[in-house]
Amino acid sequence: MNENNIVKQTCETLGVKLKELAKIMGVNEGTPAQWSSKGNIPETAKKFMALLMDHKRDKEQLEKLKNAVKIFKEIA
Repeated sequence: MNENNIVKQTCETLGVKLKELAKIMGVNEGTPAQWSSKGNIPETAKKFMALLMDHKRDKEQLEKLKNAVKIFKEIA
């Protein structure tokens, strides 16, 4: 993933706006917008955003697995 787009990608993945991302990350509300436009993103912020996206993906996978188990139990 291009680091200049990680802010936008994170917002899209999480379904949040830049201000909401700032709140989640505990930074000034204008900071993610600056990162997005200037591309000067601290390494820790990049890693945190990657973890946020991984967490969302993992939650979605877990929900699918729970649904599959429920269906299996219904047909067993």
